[in-house]
Amino acid sequence: MDERSNKGTISHEGIVDRKDNNSVVVRITSSSACSGCHAEGYCNISDQKEKYINVTGSYDVSPGDHVILLMTQSMGFRAISLGYLLPLVVMIAGLVVFLSMSVPELVAGLLSIAILIPYFLILYFLRDRISNKFNFTIKT
Repeated sequence: MDERSNKGTISHEGIVDRKDNNSVVVRITSSSACSGCHAEGYCNISDQKEKYINVTGSYDVSPGDHVILLMTQSMGFRAISLGYLLPLVVMIAGLVVFLSMSVPELVAGLLSIAILIPYFLILYFLRDRISNKFNFTIKT
């Protein structure tokens, strides 16, 4: 259940899974928009997944505590940009370039999709560097 508690802040409820000296692992349940529907049990579309978020820092919490994870809205926009907007721009730019080179449409479409493989590989190899820019805080 995502909520916007303060302007510019995104919050998500979670449960502390474990705690180290300098970090806390929080388990959140990510659910699809239709998970609250009365027909959820009969529909295959509804989806709930547990995710584990590592929060660096020292917090006065213990495993099993209910907490609220906070992140700034700008970090959410950055994640959307890296995961959705930039790949779309790369794919469309690739399609335009391939079509301007008189490549057949089917081949141009497949090549523009194939361009995303190196893009996501680059994101994968830079994941540690990227994850340093996404910081969560805990509100008890």
